[in-house]
Amino acid sequence: WKVIQTVREKFTCRECEKISQPPAPFHVTPRGFAGPNLLAMVLFEKFAQHQPLNRQSERYAREGVDLSLSTLADQVGACAVALKPVHGLIEAYVLAADRLHADDTTVPILAKGKTDTGRIWTYV
Repeated sequence: WKVIQTVREKFTCRECEKISQPPAPFHVTPRGFAGPNLLAMVLFEKFAQHQPLNRQSERYAREGVDLSLSTLADQVGACAVALKPVHGLIEAYVLAADRLHADDTTVPILAKGKTDTGRIWTYV
């Protein structure tokens, strides 16, 4: 784990009395603190490895990184918004096909005190 801290110094011109400052670095999510590698790791663990966010939070805490469940959930939501244009392009491409195969798969979803049944619809 590493923390990258960016210092943006302000410079002033004595003659024209203007203040200049270098632009802020690009952030994947607006006003976000997490870099693209951390976001990719959280999303991969959640969706590809089926690792719930609470378990990820506990694992990060054991490694000395304090990321609460609500913070991780906010980051996942912000990534979903950021990736929505890519999702739209993929959806338009898939649904433009002459033939479409759909698969309905049930997945166990953790709920309070029980397990519910979720569904994943896959189109090819």
